[in-house]
Amino acid sequence: MTLWIALLLLACVLSPLSWLIPSRRQRGQMDVRLQARRLGLAMQLSRQEWPHWLAEQPPGACAQYHLGRRRGHADSWCYWQAEPGRWLNQWREPCAEASLVEQLAQLPADVFKVEASPQMVALCWGERGQDDALQRVNDFLRARA
Repeated sequence: MTLWIALLLLACVLSPLSWLIPSRRQRGQMDVRLQARRLGLAMQLSRQEWPHWLAEQPPGACAQYHLGRRRGHADSWCYWQAEPGRWLNQWREPCAEASLVEQLAQLPADVFKVEASPQMVALCWGERGQDDALQRVNDFLRARA
């Protein structure tokens, strides 16, 4: 009987330690972020205000991957993915630039937002998807930087 009580107490003491072990999803995110760092991409968790008209509300804080732009880029734009493959600006107008539409179509379905300023190009990504998703994100950022 005392053996069972000792084992129960030991289990109660050790059970909170299991909360410290990262889940499979968290380990996958860490791997993606390390690979992105090796590719030269910067990543930060950022709080986002999402448009009310999105069909599915993305998380309040998500991973924002970004890359500095070279001099000579003066354009600024921002598009949200309302549905997979459907990119809209803040007035719900579709993207009109053909080369940008072509590049946006290559992005994974869980990229929520892409934006560019004269200083950097960034995208908010859910970090799910296939093995080549990071490479497609990298290709887009490099092409637009």
